[in-house]
Amino acid sequence: MEMDSASGAGLAAHVRAHLSGLRETEARVAQVVLDKGAELVHLSVSDVAALAGTAPSSVVRACQRLGFRGYQELKIAAARQAPAEPPSRERDPAARALADTVRAAREALDGVAATVTPQRLREAAGLLDGAGRILVVGAGLSGAVALDTAYRLRALGCAVDAPADPLTAQLAAAQLTSGGACLAISHTGATRTTVDVARTARRSGAGVLALTSYARSPLSEAADCTLVAGGQDLVFGLETVASRLAHLTVVDALALTLLGLRGEPAHAALRTAADVTVDHSY
Repeated sequence: MEMDSASGAGLAAHVRAHLSGLRETEARVAQVVLDKGAELVHLSVSDVAALAGTAPSSVVRACQRLGFRGYQELKIAAARQAPAEPPSRERDPAARALADTVRAAREALDGVAATVTPQRLREAAGLLDGAGRILVVGAGLSGAVALDTAYRLRALGCAVDAPADPLTAQLAAAQLTSGGACLAISHTGATRTTVDVARTARRSGAGVLALTSYARSPLSEAADCTLVAGGQDLVFGLETVASRLAHLTVVDALALTLLGLRGEPAHAALRTAADVTVDHSY
């Protein structure tokens, strides 16, 4: 979607020019876009839907009627026209990048305690503890978190499947039963392949646990339990490590909680994992 980026009013002017051709629900979405402007960068599609009093699917349709491929492209347009950040006191680009990254990581980790309550963590651990089989999924940068999570759960004696291929993940989700669980990880909570797997798992009767950076998202709507943690991207379109640090911190806390629930069988599994690790070390 091309528009004049020389002016911060470019997106607003584009939306206003198309208002007359929108249906009522789409017009409400457009009004949210006008009201929030650059703040859209920090809102999920479900956040916008809630503000507009409609469904996420209606938000996507409204974005398409405005000429965008979807909500993500509209967010990119909003980010490109956001006011520039005040210049950093650090003149050295490397020093500035390091300081900003450390700050973002610290803020994300500090936020974990505010968004993940002990009660919600116990609920999440209980969902996994009662599962005969656990499917762990994540795409893109969240794929690395999913692999780490699967390893930790397997080390605790859980039966885990973590296919990297999205079609295999869909098949695995369809084969889950009411005795299984799906742990879906997505920074945005809107990654289509991950959300689709979570929805398939739920239709199969399995419990669904989501780990995401946004409280309202398509993924959280498909989940029985959602753990929210993460940081804002320093550069829109380039997800920072802050969110993954927050997600891995939650995974650690989840694993420790699960260890307490499973007791001796989990400790025995950990001893086996330690033996395997020793065998592969010099």
